[in-house]
Order: sequence, then C-alpha cells, then structure tokens
Amino acid sequence: MTIKEIQEEIIDEFSMFDDWMERYEYIIDLGKSLPMIKDTFKLDENLIKGCQSKVWLYSELDNNTILFTADSDAILTKGIVALLLRVYSNQTPAAILEAKTDFIDEIGLKEHLSPTRANGLVSMIKQIKMYAIAQQSKLTT
Repeated sequence: MTIKEIQEEIIDEFSMFDDWMERYEYIIDLGKSLPMIKDTFKLDENLIKGCQSKVWLYSELDNNTILFTADSDAILTKGIVALLLRVYSNQTPAAILEAKTDFIDEIGLKEHLSPTRANGLVSMIKQIKMYAIAQQSKLTT
C-alpha cells in the first residue's frame, strides 16, 4: 500500500469512533501491537529529542525500503509512534520524504494532545524524515 492509502485507511478508522476517549483507547491498543525494538537499539542516539516521554526509533534499509522499529515508556506515546510506523515503515525513503502529514490533522490528533505530546509528535515525524534522508543517501552512493 502507498503512504496515502494507509493514511486514508487510518482516517476511515478514526471516523468510526464517536469521541476522543474511544480514539485514545484505540491508539493505546495500537501501541500494544508495536513490534518491539531490540534492546541493543535502545540507545541515547536513537532517542527522539523533544518528546516528553522516552521514545526510541531505529531504522534500517531493506531492499530499498525503510523498516522502522520503536518503543516508548508511555502507553499513549507508544500508540502514536505505532500509528506513524504503520504509515512510514516499509516505504521507500523518497516516498517518506514526499509524504504529507495532513492525516494527523484530519483525525484531529494534534489538537487532542497536550502541547508537550504534540511537540513530541512533530519530533517523531521530523526524525522519521531525517532517517529517510540518511537512508536515501545510502541508495544514491
């Protein structure tokens, strides 16, 4: 699936919920299904700067696509990063760099987060894009 198709699928899923408590529960459930990052990748260099809680994000290139793994010490944050990895993992660096993040506004996520969590969300997306730039450079060298 393309990034846009995955984003549209997420928008559809979120539209099924009547209120934000149900959406928060869904996000927390997504976090429970997050593929665990290996302990060897839980390094300071993989911590996302700007997050209220600890979030580790690791990427590796596999057949021209980026595979992300992540973890967090907070259940809601873990769900948010799981949502982002669903969109961006198994995509090419170019597709990640070209992708818009409108789906976050369309599901109302940023406006329903505390300011520090919203900053963390922006930091997670920024780090995903930075990994895409780094992995893209490996493909062109």
